[in-house]
Amino acid sequence: MSTRSGEDHVLDLLHKMGYGANRNDLQRVGGSGDGGIDGVISLDKLGLEKVYVQAKRWQSSVGRPEIQGFYGALAGQRATKGVFITTSAYTAQAVEFAKSVERIVLVDGIKLAELMIDHEVGVSTRIVKIPKFDSDYFED
Repeated sequence: MSTRSGEDHVLDLLHKMGYGANRNDLQRVGGSGDGGIDGVISLDKLGLEKVYVQAKRWQSSVGRPEIQGFYGALAGQRATKGVFITTSAYTAQAVEFAKSVERIVLVDGIKLAELMIDHEVGVSTRIVKIPKFDSDYFED
C-alpha cells in the first residue's frame, strides 16, 4: 500500500477503536512539510482535546531519533497525546525514550496487525464448519 493510503488505514483503525465521535473527527495531514504529524484526532465535539498520529511504513526498526522528532512535533502543537505507529519494530532506545516522556504510545507491526484483526480493519472473518464424527450415533 502507498504511504498515503497507509495513513488513512491507520486513521480508520483508530476510529474503529473508538477514537473520534465520527470518521470526520480524524483528519490526515501527512505529506511533505507535515511537521512530523500524519493525522489529528479530535476526541471531543469542539476539538479541544486531540491526539496526534505519526505512521511509518518501514522495514527497519524505528529508533530514538524518530521518536524524539515526533516528540518535538507534539511540543510544537502543544499536544499532550501522541500515537506513533509503525509496520516494523522499535529499538530499545526508542521504547525507553517514549516511556520517559509518558505522552507517546508506540504501536509496532505485531500490535498493529493484532488491532486490525480485533477491530476488523482490512480483515474479514468467516465461520468455518469442521465435521466431527459422532460416535454416539453409531452405538447400539
